[in-house]
Amino acid sequence: MQAQTNNISGIYYLEGVRETASGIKLNADSSFEFFFSYGALDRHGSGTWTTENNTVILNSKPYPGKDFKLVDSSSDNNSFTTIKIEEKNTNLLRYVYCRIKAKDGDSLINADSGGYIAIADKSVNTIQLLFEFCPEKISAFTLNTSTHNTFTFNFEAWLFEIFFKDFRLQFVKDHLEGKHPLLDNKNYIYSRE
Repeated sequence: MQAQTNNISGIYYLEGVRETASGIKLNADSSFEFFFSYGALDRHGSGTWTTENNTVILNSKPYPGKDFKLVDSSSDNNSFTTIKIEEKNTNLLRYVYCRIKAKDGDSLINADSGGYIAIADKSVNTIQLLFEFCPEKISAFTLNTSTHNTFTFNFEAWLFEIFFKDFRLQFVKDHLEGKHPLLDNKNYIYSRE
């Protein structure tokens, strides 16, 4: 096993995707580091790796389940429900969306530059929050709209983190082949440095 680990460990870079830098560093101690960079967007992940035949399997700590945290709720005289997102980096606020599920269909409402989302329907008690640059992650909340109509949320520290569960890549000669955790469902090559 140790000989196989030493043979596979190294840095592998994603090939053939324009304007994107991504890669995996497989350390000899069976830990890994993952990075993804597209324009000004940077995402990362880490965990441990194992091998099974010629397959590298990546696992990280379990996904906590939500990327937003409800920090406050209150009542005011408004006739609508207000969702407020608080974040030190105010440039991120306008990339937050609130999905409302209703009988007549779903609505997707974009936060304004101050992080506010106004929902005209006061009977809505279930919402989903998502961040445009992490579209694979959706955080669902049940709100007590019978007593409150203003709800304040923060980003969780792991918003940009990618979580791996039994993510598999084939080791072929001197490179890895398989899916990418953030790109479409086709196979990619990760070339060894």
